[in-house]
Amino acid sequence: MTADTFEIAGKAYQSRLLIGTGKYKDFEETRAAIEMSGAEIVTVAIRRTNIGQDANEPNLLDFISPERYTILPNTAGCYTADDAVRTCKLARELLDGHDLVKLEVLGDQKTLYPDMPATLEAAEKLVADGFKVMVYTNDDPIAAKRFEEMGCVAVMPLGSLIGSGLGILNPHNIRIILEEAKVPIIVDAGVGTASDAALAMELGCEGVLMNSAVAHARHPVLMASAMKKAIEAGREAFLAGRMPRKAYASASSPLDGLVR
Repeated sequence: MTADTFEIAGKAYQSRLLIGTGKYKDFEETRAAIEMSGAEIVTVAIRRTNIGQDANEPNLLDFISPERYTILPNTAGCYTADDAVRTCKLARELLDGHDLVKLEVLGDQKTLYPDMPATLEAAEKLVADGFKVMVYTNDDPIAAKRFEEMGCVAVMPLGSLIGSGLGILNPHNIRIILEEAKVPIIVDAGVGTASDAALAMELGCEGVLMNSAVAHARHPVLMASAMKKAIEAGREAFLAGRMPRKAYASASSPLDGLVR
């Protein structure tokens, strides 16, 4: 069997687990969990994490090397399109022209639900400015298609609210998005445990992005290991093709040739 890779912005990846760097007790735990997860793409909240903005503070990149990982700057904490665009430009400056970004524009502090008009506005500006945009969105198939058509390199519908751990609340909408998509669909937000990640992969998603599910676990490094296995198992199950669901029992052995 050939390597089962997927592409984002023309680069192939083997791990379908994308992982965040926030909420750990320290950078050393961050490093250990990410290493255990096997992730190749690591997302960084530019407004909350030092990657060189402050020479007097520990630099995350001393623990998570850009030579080993694809650093994915994100606009967490941005509530307007203009703030998100400025944050991406700062990331590009700090990372020597790096143009792959995760865009999120939030609507309110209680739900952290995406502000869709502002997200669309920011995405349009960033794509026009040469950024490769992976966009956090609600689970609306129409919005997902609009982001794809405007040039976003990946669409990232939420499973449920950021940090909620509620899992994928509307798998039907994720399936509809997948049916129409020609870019990678990556579930982002709401994963709480390994079975949530496996479900996303069984639906046919290209990957899953998570942070809280690992960082807030009782044992983050162990949870990172569990998530790695769940992503792999869910992907294999999707490729294998599950048996049809049936309303009634079906004998596990053939009935022909029974001794009577």
